[in-house]
Amino acid sequence: MSLTLLPLPDAEVLLDPHFLPPIEAEALFQELLNTIPWRHEPIKLFGKEVMQPRLTSWHGDPAARYRYSGLILEPQPWTPALQRLRKQVSEATGADFNSVLLNLYRTGQDSMGWHADNEPELGPHPVIASVSLGATRRFRLRPGPGTPPYAPLGLDLPPGSLLVMRGPTQQRWQHALPKTTRPIEARLNLTFRRIVEVKTQL
Repeated sequence: MSLTLLPLPDAEVLLDPHFLPPIEAEALFQELLNTIPWRHEPIKLFGKEVMQPRLTSWHGDPAARYRYSGLILEPQPWTPALQRLRKQVSEATGADFNSVLLNLYRTGQDSMGWHADNEPELGPHPVIASVSLGATRRFRLRPGPGTPPYAPLGLDLPPGSLLVMRGPTQQRWQHALPKTTRPIEARLNLTFRRIVEVKTQL
């Protein structure tokens, strides 16, 4: 199955729910779960420092430094598994990525708040390619500030799925992974991106 464009106005969001075969997706999930140097770090929200409700790890080419929510991320080296997945994602999307952010949601209480990936380092129209592993979670999109009040969208992202956000999506829409009270196993998400403006003074 290939990427399918979703009916979202003022955006380019594509989905392939079967990007990785189930056996390959589960094997990759277990490998990354046990080999990635996971970190639990604070971020700044509304001027206050709070712990992120998830574990993270940033990997990429040596110059791919990234800043968000008060964090400055220095890239860890690519692992063989991440290199293989980067090649697969690049071939599927036609985009060239130099970094990946891994988020580990340990339970349904781990989450990601509403935001857009619109940091200057990503350029004006970034391509964000997101691979989901582990438990299926509901991913949500809503219109951002200054955008007409389009209907929000919820997507269940199963293990092995590939979601691509490109074009004006980050300027016009926000996305989130809300908490859930349902008993749920761990979910791992990898968002491939390209740092196009590397800050020399941070």
